[in-house]
Amino acid sequence: MPADMAQLYDQRLRRYLTALRNEKPDCVPIRPFAAEFTAKFGGYTCQEVTHDYSKAFEAVCTCASAFDWDAVVANMVYVWTGLTQAIGLRYYAVPGIDIPADTGFQYIEPPEGQAFMQADEYDQLIDDPTGFLLNVWLPRVAQDVSPMGEATSPGNNLSFLKGGMAMLSYFNAFGPQCERLRNECGMPSAIAGIFKAPFDIIADKLRGYLGLTMDLFERPEKVLAACEALMPHLLHVAASTADPAHQVPIGFWMHRGCVPFISPDQFDRYYWATLKPIIEELWSRGHQVMFYAEGDWKAHLESFAELPERSIVYHVDQGDIFDVHRRLGDKFCLSGGIPNAVLGYGTPDDVREHCRKVIDGVAQDGGYIMDASAIIQNDARIENMQALTDFTRDYGAYDGPAYALDLADERVVSGGESLIPDPVPPRPGPGVCVPWEAKRQELPPITGDSGLVQAVWEDVDGLANMYIWQCLLSF
Repeated sequence: MPADMAQLYDQRLRRYLTALRNEKPDCVPIRPFAAEFTAKFGGYTCQEVTHDYSKAFEAVCTCASAFDWDAVVANMVYVWTGLTQAIGLRYYAVPGIDIPADTGFQYIEPPEGQAFMQADEYDQLIDDPTGFLLNVWLPRVAQDVSPMGEATSPGNNLSFLKGGMAMLSYFNAFGPQCERLRNECGMPSAIAGIFKAPFDIIADKLRGYLGLTMDLFERPEKVLAACEALMPHLLHVAASTADPAHQVPIGFWMHRGCVPFISPDQFDRYYWATLKPIIEELWSRGHQVMFYAEGDWKAHLESFAELPERSIVYHVDQGDIFDVHRRLGDKFCLSGGIPNAVLGYGTPDDVREHCRKVIDGVAQDGGYIMDASAIIQNDARIENMQALTDFTRDYGAYDGPAYALDLADERVVSGGESLIPDPVPPRPGPGVCVPWEAKRQELPPITGDSGLVQAVWEDVDGLANMYIWQCLLSF
């Protein structure tokens, strides 16, 4: 890496991490969650960056080189539709195939009564979440996968073969992409890892929103038990994909757990009761979580304030960022607050005025990161993104000494017993499809090193576990 690029990377990383820790850097960091905007700027269609991740990576690098930002996501157009088609997932509309080529990919909500998990299947999910996903859920969401007990097919076999190989290809490409951003653009990665709330998993991918709302009245205990059963598995995915250096936060996309989607009592009983312990456990392991609060979560800010100081970064979408700052700003870093409508349909002067108001009202003591309210798509005007960048860099400079952050310091990790116990055997635990104890009974006597055999089995079995849970969370 050239010396000047290394210096730029360290400067940006220090600035970004200082704000994440709710302290005051030298100036307000800029971290746009730019998705299809990168395609627009780089000269690609939405189809190209969605269906060919190499072009998505290239578009991100083009933006990272052109704009004076402080951190980016390696690919904010995260759903690679080449992978979803290899698996045969039914719930995505693909640009250039199902929808126009310059429209971002769309999630297709299942019709009422056709949810991918039926109301009478809660016990199966509760008993073995991984087994339910593999044996019941996947055959319903993947058009070529044969249901259990039915004849297999070439399409069934290829779905797993192509899907697994494609997922490894895609995930393994992120390491070189992050190194390229660092070495060629001096640009840190903004987040690492993936997490969703147990309640949102049921609402998004299993019962659907309509099915879940009925279940909250007709079988509330089953909903709670299912959320609890999902907790250790979602914790495992978040922790195993998090930044091992404990620097950047885990991405957490918040969907359907807020008022008015559900009532305040339902939020407390189902959403928060099964989310808060996971966040506290991740923090005890040294991992900060970014609450990407899509929509308006003002009814729940008091609950979020219960979390340990600095344990989260709170991203403001449709909420009042000034009210959020009054209620959470003393404990957590905030980001967002610049309306996407202004970036898409306003003038550069409009953008500068919104940035000025947010910096004046929220960022004076540090602990704020400049970003749009929601993910930036291809309706954002290039001149407006340039105005956001230039104005923030100039107007967002702080007077006086900045907080002295040592990049060599890692987050203090408390360790100790997990706050969320693993499932009781014989239920497979987090990261496991077939437990070693079960596999061991199938093998002849091991005359050599049984520990080696067990370690390799568990490593490879973990890849299969990663596949099904990443299908659920990321694709």
